[in-house]
Amino acid sequence: MCELFGASSSVPRGLSPWLVPFRARGGEAADNPDGWGIAYWQDGDPKIEKSPEPGCNSAHFRRVSESLVSDLVIAHVRKARHPPILSLENTHPFVHLCCGRAWVFAHNGLVAELFDQAAANPSCSPLGATDSEFAFCQLLAGIAESYTRDDQHSWLPELNRLANGIAIFGKFNFLLSDGRILVAYGHDRLHYLESSAGADRCALIATEPLGDDGPWQPFAAQELRVYQAGELVVSHRLERPLLENLVPEQGMQR
Repeated sequence: MCELFGASSSVPRGLSPWLVPFRARGGEAADNPDGWGIAYWQDGDPKIEKSPEPGCNSAHFRRVSESLVSDLVIAHVRKARHPPILSLENTHPFVHLCCGRAWVFAHNGLVAELFDQAAANPSCSPLGATDSEFAFCQLLAGIAESYTRDDQHSWLPELNRLANGIAIFGKFNFLLSDGRILVAYGHDRLHYLESSAGADRCALIATEPLGDDGPWQPFAAQELRVYQAGELVVSHRLERPLLENLVPEQGMQR
């Protein structure tokens, strides 16, 4: 299955203790050989490095995982399911513009039935053919009216509602960022690790715990957690998660 890694920190920091084992999950320690990608921010703009090759074999991903210093990161290793086509356009993370900002998104799961339930959104056209990027555009279209640059938290309840709605169509774990905050939605399989020492704070998100720095904690079913500079600023949980509505698990992950 695909896997996610994210980091939000109060200061730029080296992430090799977690990115190095995460890279190994791109076809060596786990069965995700169909592409890798990583997004990080410099001077407010996202920088995307990705390739439709196994992460474990990529010399470029090795260099990035060993040397990257950043305070905001989203990374992904892919198991191609929908569609099972290896291409740069189908490799996560994806980036689209909305509300005057560049947004980055990566997904684990399968929401292919969303194609049949939602019309294409002219304001955000996927460049690839994945259900993941289609869902990304649906999220951006849904939050556009409530998102404001002056009050960055006002749109989060609407995002949470949209994520819960999309989750009905399959499995929907994702990381999302507008360059200031890190949004993590754990539908059924996501973990977090938080640390703080005075003003120095860091939050890590991963599909499976990475490294030896426990204790990683599992997300509740359909839990939304939002971090800014390593600090948890918003958390939403469903009282009655919609897991009973999931489609059967045949070929479910991508």
